[in-house]
Formats: sequence, structure tokens, C-alpha cells
Amino acid sequence: MSRPVAYSGLPIFDGERWHEEAALLVDGDSVTGIVPAAQAGDAEPVRLSGGFLAPGFVDLQVNGGGGTQFNDVLTVDGLRTICASHARFGTTALLPTLITDTPEITARAVEAGIAAADSHLPGFLGLHLEGPHLSLARKGAHDPQLIRAMTEADLENLLAARARLPHLLSTVAAETVTPAQIERLVAAGIVVSIGHSDANFDQVRDAAHAGATMGTHLFNAMSQIGNREPGLVGAILADGRLHAGLIADGIHVHPETIGIALRAKRGPARIFLVTDAMSPIGTDVTTITLNGRLIHRADGALRLADGTLAGADLTMIDAVAFMHGRIGLPLEEALRMASLYPAEALGGEARRGRLGDGSAADFIHVSGDLVVRATWIGGRCVFSA
Repeated sequence: MSRPVAYSGLPIFDGERWHEEAALLVDGDSVTGIVPAAQAGDAEPVRLSGGFLAPGFVDLQVNGGGGTQFNDVLTVDGLRTICASHARFGTTALLPTLITDTPEITARAVEAGIAAADSHLPGFLGLHLEGPHLSLARKGAHDPQLIRAMTEADLENLLAARARLPHLLSTVAAETVTPAQIERLVAAGIVVSIGHSDANFDQVRDAAHAGATMGTHLFNAMSQIGNREPGLVGAILADGRLHAGLIADGIHVHPETIGIALRAKRGPARIFLVTDAMSPIGTDVTTITLNGRLIHRADGALRLADGTLAGADLTMIDAVAFMHGRIGLPLEEALRMASLYPAEALGGEARRGRLGDGSAADFIHVSGDLVVRATWIGGRCVFSA
């Protein structure tokens, strides 16, 4: 049996507070505690320097990475490439996200996800099905020919998928998927997020009453706040039950709008960071395709030919740096938005997003200038710069 390991030599952020001159104790795939470095006992010492240790990032919206787009490579190997590419940037748990596609592609994606879960793929947290039950009025980069209403067969397929996946997140439009359907999804353990939706405030409130707990990429592809109609944005900010993902790249949402949203958001639900990353992450490619349509990568953005944003060219550590450096959040809060808050939003993830007795040994070594130097998943180093 291997000895526990004690990581020390630099400050440790546990998800709530900092520990100085301390050691992170790891036994197998779990953290057993944070103790004064001098009290690490007979644990194998690993001394690190420069920067700090923090909980690994949790990303609930990842379309691709490492040159692989989930919609195009529906295999465990494809998912392995995506998870590994994001681990380089501090993400230790993610939801590969399938963008609106055909029923056949969706079924294959679910089977790939089940196989990844069965093989205990490092970093794989479950699936996010973003569509196809969305609003044509707020389609964004989703193919309008593939958007459709949710049938009984669709709902049954989702329920069956959740039974075999550790987590399943489904983005739907509140005006096209009924509260009764949402209730059935939630009762089966599916996390329902409202997105790509032109719903009014009351429709979103009805969805929340039915059990929806999230909004997908806040401000993007959703009804906005108006003087007489608060829309989906207003409902998310006003309703303490609704968490919301945020693409913090300064392109999808203006920095001042981000600040307004953070000040306005009613809790206990919170705004958390997502990358909405596409396949170019970790590569130097400049063009990709989505549902047969060409997407151009330039100036930190991915766009269709008509200028429509199509996912993001963003890593989680860059989102943290943006929230800290550009928005002005304390580093601790920016880190929580990338780890603790998404874990809480997903539910059933008490072991992630924090470092403490019984938590998952998913952690990262970050330099003082916010560059990921090493990543551990389940106590095993999966990336080292």
C-alpha cells in the first residue's frame, strides 16, 4: 500500500480560506486534510514552490478541446482528448457538451458518455446536452433545422441516459419544454438549465417552480431585461434558486455588464464560470466546422461567417484571470466561481470544488501570474508544465 503524500511549500487555498506553512494530505484519490507542515507525520513529502495550490476547476460547458469537437468525435478516446486538453488549464472535472444535433448523434453521444463513465475516465463528470429543445428565436449558433420540440420519446431517452450517467445537464427553452416535462426530468436527477430561450419572466419562474435550477451562458442567446419585461436574464438575477454559467472573456458579455450582474444576483444560487470551449483549445488551428458550417477563430473569438459567436476560445484559468484582473474580484472569489460554485450548482458534488477531509484529490498548482503549472485528478498528476 502506498504512503499518503504531503504537498507543502506554498500557500493552499481550500475553497474558502488560505492556509500558510501548511501541507495538503492526500491518500489515494482523496484529501485527508490540511495540516501545519510540521505535522505531516510519515506522509511522503512533496515540496513545491512558487504560486499556490487550489481546488481543480469544474467546467459544466465544454464543447471540445485539443482539436476534438464532441459532436464530431463521439468516442471515449474523443472524450479523453477533451478532458486531457482542459486539464492543462486547471480543469479537473467537466461536462462534455453536445450542441443541438440529430437524434442519432445524440444517442451516440450518450453511449460514449456511458462508456467514459464506466471506464472512470479522469476528468469526466457526465454530459451536458445543450439542445435540441430550444427556441428558434434565440438559436445562436445552433442549427435551426435541428431544433425541435421535446417528444415523449425524447424525454424517455433522457431519463434512461441519466440512469447510466453520473450527471446529466439538459439545456432547454422554458417556452418550448413544459413545466410538467421539467418536473419529470428533475425527478429523475437531471439538472435542467434554461437557455437559448426567448421566455418571459413568468415562464422562467414556472420552470423554476418545476425544478429548473440553472441558466445557460448568462446574457447570451436569451431574452434580456426590459423596462416592462425582465426576461430570462431578469429571472436568473432575481430568483435565488437559479444558478447561471458565465463566459468571462470580455467578448460574450461586456465587463461592466458582468459587474452589474454580480451585484444584482440574488442568492443562495450563484453565478459561476464556464468556458463554452470549442475544439481549438490547446491548438493553433484557425478554422473548424460545426454541423457542416465553417467557424473562424480570430481575436479571441469563434464566429460563423455572419459574425454569430459560436462557442468560445477560452480556458478556465483565463476566465479566472479575467474575473480577477479585469473585473476586480478578489482572487479567492474568482477561484470559487471556477470550482466551488459550479460544483454546488451541479448538485451531488460535495467532494469537488474544495480541499478538505474527504474531498476529491483534484487540485492544481498555479503560479503567481495565474498560469497552471500542474494538475492532479484523483490524486494522480495528469499535467505538469
